[in-house]
Amino acid sequence: MRKSYLTAAVVCALIGSTMFTSCIGSFTLTNKLLGWNRQIGSKFVNELVFFAFWILPVYEVSALADVLVLNSIEFWSGENPVAKGTKVIEGKDGRYLVNCDGKGYTIKSETDGSVVRLDFHSDDNSWSAKLPDGTEQTIFTFVDDTHVSVPCPDGNFMTVELSDAGLYAYQQVAMASAFAAR
Repeated sequence: MRKSYLTAAVVCALIGSTMFTSCIGSFTLTNKLLGWNRQIGSKFVNELVFFAFWILPVYEVSALADVLVLNSIEFWSGENPVAKGTKVIEGKDGRYLVNCDGKGYTIKSETDGSVVRLDFHSDDNSWSAKLPDGTEQTIFTFVDDTHVSVPCPDGNFMTVELSDAGLYAYQQVAMASAFAAR
């Protein structure tokens, strides 16, 4: 009888800890696992691994770890410990090492060794790039959920809607400035 009260208390505590954090979380561990599965081979191999990981409780354990531990850490600290790390990206003009430290990204070209740093500034909801020459340039600033403020070639900023139409309008401004500079 006493054991059932302890079990019920533990279950209630776990449910409460996830309900009262009011954070959905990024589920980084589970997403990385799924991303790895998508890259290991043909669609048939991916499907076999997917079913094997459901039969062996790999996905269940990763989702549970995300829900109970990692998303709570992310909520309270503002950083996801799994999001950190280095990834290699193959581009058409070379290989790049992208290192995430939980606050931004450092991108290093293996071709010429140049380094660009991308940082998020929570005080004004903006992303900036620190260029190889040491200068820092604002890439964009979130205005609201559907708009960003982006720099124009003339030095002013333009508010752009986060849609295909908004991107097209910004491209038109950038192209017009490029042609005017010639």
